[in-house]
Amino acid sequence: MERLWGLLQRAIPPHPPGLFPRFHVHHAPTAKVVPRTLSDHLQACGGHPAGAPGGGRGRQGGGDRATGPLLPHGAEGPRAPGLSTSSAKPQTLGSSRTKSHPLPGPDSPTDLHWGQTSLRERVAGSAGMAALVQDLRAVLLSQKLDHVWMDTHYVGLQFPDPAHPNALHWVDAAGKHGEQLPLEDPDVYCPYSATGNATGELVYAHYGRPEDLQDLRARGVEPKGRLLLVRLGVINFAQKVASAQDFGAQGVLIYPDPADFSQGPHKLSLSSHRAVYGHVHLGTGDPYTPGFPSFNQTQFPPVQSSGLPSIPAQPISADTASLLLRKLEGPVAPQEWQGHLAVSPYRLGPGPGLHLGVNNHRASTPISNIFGCIEGRSEPDHYVVIGAQRDAWGPGAARSAVGTAILLELVRTFSSMVSNGFRPRRSLLFISWDGGDFGSVGSMEWLEGYLSVLHLKAVVYVSLDNAVLGDDKFHAKTSPLLISLIENILKQVDSPNRSGQTLFEQVVFNNHSWEAEVIRPLPMDSSAYSFTAFAGVPAVEFSFMEDGPMYPFLHTKDDTYENLHRVLRGRLPAVAQAVAQLAGQLLIRLSHDHLLPLDFGRYGDVVLRHIGSLNEFSGDLKARGLTLQWVYSARGDYIRAAEKLRKEIYSSEESDERLTRMYNVRIMRVEFYFLSQYVSAADSPFRHIFLGRGDHTLGALVDHVRLLRSSGPGALGEEAQVARGLGFQESRFRRQLALLTWTLQGAANALSGDVWNIDNNF
Repeated sequence: MERLWGLLQRAIPPHPPGLFPRFHVHHAPTAKVVPRTLSDHLQACGGHPAGAPGGGRGRQGGGDRATGPLLPHGAEGPRAPGLSTSSAKPQTLGSSRTKSHPLPGPDSPTDLHWGQTSLRERVAGSAGMAALVQDLRAVLLSQKLDHVWMDTHYVGLQFPDPAHPNALHWVDAAGKHGEQLPLEDPDVYCPYSATGNATGELVYAHYGRPEDLQDLRARGVEPKGRLLLVRLGVINFAQKVASAQDFGAQGVLIYPDPADFSQGPHKLSLSSHRAVYGHVHLGTGDPYTPGFPSFNQTQFPPVQSSGLPSIPAQPISADTASLLLRKLEGPVAPQEWQGHLAVSPYRLGPGPGLHLGVNNHRASTPISNIFGCIEGRSEPDHYVVIGAQRDAWGPGAARSAVGTAILLELVRTFSSMVSNGFRPRRSLLFISWDGGDFGSVGSMEWLEGYLSVLHLKAVVYVSLDNAVLGDDKFHAKTSPLLISLIENILKQVDSPNRSGQTLFEQVVFNNHSWEAEVIRPLPMDSSAYSFTAFAGVPAVEFSFMEDGPMYPFLHTKDDTYENLHRVLRGRLPAVAQAVAQLAGQLLIRLSHDHLLPLDFGRYGDVVLRHIGSLNEFSGDLKARGLTLQWVYSARGDYIRAAEKLRKEIYSSEESDERLTRMYNVRIMRVEFYFLSQYVSAADSPFRHIFLGRGDHTLGALVDHVRLLRSSGPGALGEEAQVARGLGFQESRFRRQLALLTWTLQGAANALSGDVWNIDNNF
């Protein structure tokens, strides 16, 4: 079968399609080098439960750790790429147009010992993680990269207290504890939950979105002072708890409803006694050092992230949720709120009193990021970054192991290419992140520590997290700057499940719009989000997903290699290969093209799409003597600056390296231009006016203008009303308009180039 190395070699055409077809890349010499296969890395980084297939009859490997080596048995130090030490034919991943081999089973010898790698502990700060760090570092060193190094951060992580487990009890009218409700997974918890006790009547609040809680209140069921039972999905754990807190709730219980997962006799589904893990910090990084890196146990004045909740939260299983729902009285929940538990109908409540006790404890924990670098030949100070989360709560096959495996395969592939004459124009950084399951802690701490450097040198970040959660659909969560490049690459990568089609042909099946099918905004719970919203670096995270309900085992003890393989019906190798090809071709284009293939004009469309929805409010604004005209004017200046730069590029000499570099600097900093310089990074870390959080964002302005026709006070709890103000406020609107307009105008000015080329007629 074709291997990734050869596929990426063919991704370096003399004239690659893109935004700037005049500029080309140089051919790299080819050679018949077979890199170690992606299957090997998948086995090394993905876990099986003890006793699962693959657990005990692989070829025995040596090593001084119980977890076993990542390097092949018998290898001594670095070895030539692609030379398998197994006597059997290596397991490889071919293109999607060839039939995939089954993954090795317990009787199939592989480069790695399945039984040992399946028992790895992957929790940040654990002994198993410390061993894995050293093994991955050894793998990077064996690839003869230009630089390999690590950084360590001491961060505040929250863990359950084994001596005082979290507990849930019924309480009577007098507040006396009654029967204790089962928490079948007692060590499953919500990191960064407020600790302490919460007592109140129970109400059912669907997904816990603000609109759900408004609907609940409109139906006569008050969330204030009560415990909320909410379903997993739609928004993340932190957003659910933040919404509950805004509405005055006492605490939150989060459960997986079968309606939100795959159903049917031939579908794998989450066990009804499983709870799902999720942190509840509405932010990223170490919440106890917001805005500052956690290097060398540096002490700062005590400060906490504003995204830490003040109410407790706890995951519970579907079985426990059924016990709770059966006790609820009050109105019947709307039809769209009904789930698939054996309770009919779901009611809103209130129900009997509950007592939730959360006893998690905070610990200063060392986490380590691992870095490998291939230096660029012409622009070594410009970095194309690709990374994958290494840690996971539980086995983490889909959550982190697949991404880590693909990262290692890309390291091996590019190392092989370099040894055969290829040298990228820009530097490639390969990073294995720690602390991801606590809110992208490792990546955010690195960004906080090197922000002054990275905003000048980082070109793009590519995330491999959650890359394979199915094989039916493909989503790219991305900065708008990368959309055109993604479209081009989708046309060059084979579909992993439709023979004879490219991925682009798969997503436009039945004449669907490819952007509507594929492109999604960057979510806060992605490491890619911090790169863009905090550091101003364009980023992308792509995932293959199931058509319909989500992959059921994410963030659970059942996220094993075996279960992921079953969900994909044996297609995990083919899908992982497609991800590797996508990522590899992105790296090729971004690191090797003369002109960076970033569509800097795309943000003009983003502005128009958002403010176009406000045209219906122009009369309301005009009646108050207000207008959005300044935003439209700034957008126009940005569009003109982008078009002017495009014309300059097309009329310039390709051989002029100085001019090419100048253009690249202007292009690569476009994302950074959209970080508002008018708000404090310490107070509002996500300063991006399109993707960030706060009054400086376009989304906040749009939401505020819509209050011109809101139903008035009462939609939010009193606490939120005080914090956010009631209804439309002219002074706030004027401030928001200034923050947005001048940031957008600043981006237009920066894109225009030198100050003598800027038209100051605003």
